[in-house]
Amino acid sequence: MKSMDLLWAPWRIDFIKGKKSKKCFLCEYIKNKDVEYLLWKGNYTMVVMNKYPYNNGHLMIAPVKHKKELNQLSEKEIIELFNAIRISTEVLSRTIKPHGFNIGANLGESAGAGLPGHLHIHIVPRWNGDTNFMPVIASTKVIPQSLEQLSIILKKEFSKIRKGKYNVYR
Repeated sequence: MKSMDLLWAPWRIDFIKGKKSKKCFLCEYIKNKDVEYLLWKGNYTMVVMNKYPYNNGHLMIAPVKHKKELNQLSEKEIIELFNAIRISTEVLSRTIKPHGFNIGANLGESAGAGLPGHLHIHIVPRWNGDTNFMPVIASTKVIPQSLEQLSIILKKEFSKIRKGKYNVYR
């Protein structure tokens, strides 16, 4: 008899069983400057890793200020937000080499926003053939790299923003 293969994703259990905090985790990232998954903070925008990713390298781009709607953003916030999206795709392309990206926002709880009070944009790297039988048959997604390992790689690349390798305000 063949033994069953096991796939482990132990970080997901916190999300599945955990108490949902009333605090905004994005605002908590700003208060605590040593947060492991905060990759970059600009004047108006931050880039964070999604703790419960749909795919390896799943990032969220959000305004630093707690704002719910796009129409609440100033022109400066919008410019930095979209430049952060551009830079994030460049960083991901250099480091993990995806073939494409899904980029989008869930605006409002009925649209699927898990954090409906703080606007954020998702960037999900995609690879040719990354949709396979696992999500369809087993409701399981395989993420090939730990968040901690990827965080080290991405923080190193995002630190180059301050050194001029990436221009946030071109």
